[in-house]
Amino acid sequence: MRKEEKQEIVLALAEQIKSYGNFYIADTADLTVEKINGIRRKCFEQGIEIKAVKNTLIKKALIEAGVDEEDIFGTLKGASTMLFSEVANAPAKLIKELRKAGDKPVLKAAYIEQTAFVGDNQLTALVNLKSKNELIADVIAALESPAKNVISALQSGGNTVAGLVKALEERG
Repeated sequence: MRKEEKQEIVLALAEQIKSYGNFYIADTADLTVEKINGIRRKCFEQGIEIKAVKNTLIKKALIEAGVDEEDIFGTLKGASTMLFSEVANAPAKLIKELRKAGDKPVLKAAYIEQTAFVGDNQLTALVNLKSKNELIADVIAALESPAKNVISALQSGGNTVAGLVKALEERG
């Protein structure tokens, strides 16, 4: 591969890193072509983009994208596959699902919302991360709950202040 081609790959990868804002690096070494194709198919079905990239190019792309994480650089050994998704925990869930059938892929590192997660032991924490949309839904639900209680109390209390107070006291 010529130097110009490598630079194009680095720039394209850096742009993906910037546009997604999060990525995973996994070890898929020693998997059969059949298993790799199965992983690619599942990634496609779940909206996850997958790329096998040389470690030196990943490191250059990370630096180009402004991700200067020495911990992540330390994981760039052996075969590396990058996973990109709009939903931050989708690749973690996929890796966990795939691990039910074997011991690979192994999570090397993840970078979510400017935070590095290094090592396969971080997989459960990443699976449990809530997506931005899930967090927004939780906040909306928390804000709606008191309003619903007031409306319900007004309706059951005969629309009077005394009835409202009594109904709220009964609800605790």
